[in-house]
Amino acid sequence: LLWGERGCGKSSLVRAVFTKCYKEGLRIIEIGCEDLKYLGDIIDEIRKSEFKFIIFCDDLSFENGSNEYKFLKPIMDGSIQKPPKNVLLYATSNRRHLISEFKSENENSQLIDGEIHYSDAIQEKISLSDRFGLWISFYQGNYDEYLKMVDFYFKDYTGDKDELHTLAKNFATLRASRSGRTAKQFYLTFKENLK
Repeated sequence: LLWGERGCGKSSLVRAVFTKCYKEGLRIIEIGCEDLKYLGDIIDEIRKSEFKFIIFCDDLSFENGSNEYKFLKPIMDGSIQKPPKNVLLYATSNRRHLISEFKSENENSQLIDGEIHYSDAIQEKISLSDRFGLWISFYQGNYDEYLKMVDFYFKDYTGDKDELHTLAKNFATLRASRSGRTAKQFYLTFKENLK
């Protein structure tokens, strides 16, 4: 599970892994949240393949009342049939626990001898993200890191760097983000005007 701030490279990292490992027989199947009900059928089709597969769910999250996440749980862990050895599930999300969490659900949690005991509603929601064997967290960088990304895109820029950085900071402030995506969007927006 690759989770964290928007625009920080979660999906780009998955694409990079696929590109790097394609010649070694890695294949990728992208599936949307609305198609998770077909996940079992997809896995049955590729189970005996000579290739290795990443099943990729980009921007995976579930709103209150949605139950598509229940199709993932038995396939990942918790079914009689073991997951195939040639298939891994990768998902990106802005939410660590994937499912909307509400204050009212947390109010049913208890503190006993210094330990938090979550309510059943929270336990159910957390149990999905727990099934991912590895969590990779992505956090928004600081201004210095953001400006390094801007400088990367504007490597041929010969004008006033301070002016460029001021414009880039203003752009980031308007977007409320200092991510790689924001740096790239700044470059695409201003590359013709700033030479």
